[in-house]
Amino acid sequence: MTRTKSWHLSRRTFLRGAGVAVTMPYLHAMENALPAAAARRATPENPGAPRRLVHVYFPNGCSLPDEKDAANAKWRWFPSGQGRDFQLTEVLKPLEKHRSQLSFLGGLSHVKSRELLGHLAGDTWLTGGDVRFDQYKNTMSVDQVAAQELKKYTRYPSLVLSTDGGVGYKSRVSTLSFGPTGKPIASEHRQRAIFERYFSARGGEQSSAERRKSLAQGKKIVDLVLEDSHRLKRQLGKRDTEKMDEYLTSLNAVEEQVKRNEAWLDIPMKPFSAEHLNLDPNPRTAAKDYLRATFDLIVLALQTDLTRVVTYMMAREDGMGFGDNFPKIALGLNKGHHTISHDNVEGHWEEWGRYDQWFAQQFGYFIDRLATVEDEHGPLLDHTLCLYGACCSTTHNARNYPTALVGGRAMGVQHGRYERYDESTPFSNVLLTMLHAAGVKKESFSDSTGLIPGLLKG
Repeated sequence: MTRTKSWHLSRRTFLRGAGVAVTMPYLHAMENALPAAAARRATPENPGAPRRLVHVYFPNGCSLPDEKDAANAKWRWFPSGQGRDFQLTEVLKPLEKHRSQLSFLGGLSHVKSRELLGHLAGDTWLTGGDVRFDQYKNTMSVDQVAAQELKKYTRYPSLVLSTDGGVGYKSRVSTLSFGPTGKPIASEHRQRAIFERYFSARGGEQSSAERRKSLAQGKKIVDLVLEDSHRLKRQLGKRDTEKMDEYLTSLNAVEEQVKRNEAWLDIPMKPFSAEHLNLDPNPRTAAKDYLRATFDLIVLALQTDLTRVVTYMMAREDGMGFGDNFPKIALGLNKGHHTISHDNVEGHWEEWGRYDQWFAQQFGYFIDRLATVEDEHGPLLDHTLCLYGACCSTTHNARNYPTALVGGRAMGVQHGRYERYDESTPFSNVLLTMLHAAGVKKESFSDSTGLIPGLLKG
């Protein structure tokens, strides 16, 4: 009689267990979650004003004609001039009104990514990890470091968002966030699903008692899957045992989120209006609406203090995903973003610059919203520090990252400059400075050598 292999039994039973649980939002996320230590129990107490971090990414580098190319100078991503005398080019003019809360940093990159093909460096933008193919050793992303500390104040540790969802694959990820072991955290991209999952806690059609009953049922399902997995684990070999351990750790993280939700059930969310939200944009015909719908959800999440840490990947590297079609949809160009970034035909810099400008318009819309929407502490922008940029300058050059920081006035951030650095200053210094602005006083992050001078008060 042929003996059934443990993997076959495990896989079959695992799917049956997840099949029941996957309909629960927490367990659906668990399938793509990362191994992580159990979070500290949340508490509604929130001393002082919130400090928030948002990281917004665009792919394929940016338009950077030679500085001596006067005819195309207006299509350079970086400003002209330096220090406080910088002048925005046409590309980033959509951010002009926020000049007093805006800083540019040039010349920065991750030390371990400088020799990589630019697209590959996208995996490391928020990690600084080593993803060379002979030793893919990515590390925890800065947003998740911040989330570990700031989650005690909010319903959710972080929001991980993108245009494509999921994790993609090594060197072509569709997420910016990586957990403690350097493995990717699945991003979310369907606006209606995001809204219903995260904002239904306000009550809606269900009372708190009904929601508590649903959560209790979900917890029993998790416990059942854990019990079944423990039984099967005794039949597994070493490699499968390691995989099961990783899976069990993910389940523990889901169970912890259930506990967090229970703790918040009787605490009403801040009042908000969702009438302005477009939850069904069509990215194939309305690229602007698609991106702005996600930005609206981020603003709503910050306004209600749902979370204080957000990542948003506006499109994916190397022509992957439908974000590559945005230039055709938004500007009527007959080529995708990746093709534009490789062209050398006449008018190339203007095409690329106009598309970078379009991205800046969508990011500018987000900053405008943060500047006008207020909570009890004032405009959201004053208490939110946003990073806007990419992992390479031109398409395959993983140096001189386009980098802008916006907001955070009440977090002690001092703006209004464009500074250029040499390669003795790693990009990780920016990420460490952001952590400090958020009150997460780590001594170092990745290969950082210190804080960015003059960016924070004191």
